[in-house]
Amino acid sequence: MKILIIIVIPICLLIIHCTAPVYTDNAPPRESERGFRGNPSIDYQETGIASFTADEMQGRKTASGRIYHLRDLVAAHPTLPFGCIVRVTNLENNKTVDVEIIDRGPYIQNRIIDLSFEAAKQLDFLEQGTTRVSIEVVELGSTP
Repeated sequence: MKILIIIVIPICLLIIHCTAPVYTDNAPPRESERGFRGNPSIDYQETGIASFTADEMQGRKTASGRIYHLRDLVAAHPTLPFGCIVRVTNLENNKTVDVEIIDRGPYIQNRIIDLSFEAAKQLDFLEQGTTRVSIEVVELGSTP
């Protein structure tokens, strides 16, 4: 019985430790202010502020495991599934771009999506740094 306790307890602790969520940048994923939980429908839409990521993430692994390349049409969103394709519309100039969700973020309050450099370039807000956007799901991702 003693041996069973010596073996079972460490194994249980190891399993619990290995299944705990891993956070990047010391910031846990925040609860969605939009109330999104679980799988989104194709009708999922939201409006808010977008920012973009450029050189600081270049070549680094994202939360999905993919490597960030600033010329890819990709984005970070706090809750949408990885692999999800969203259409982002710049509400200042009505330009649109489709991006794939590959990371978590942004971790700055009141921002809803963090776009790649290329996506921000196509939406024409590089100089401003942020812009008001609407996002809508075009294709659902495969993983949460």
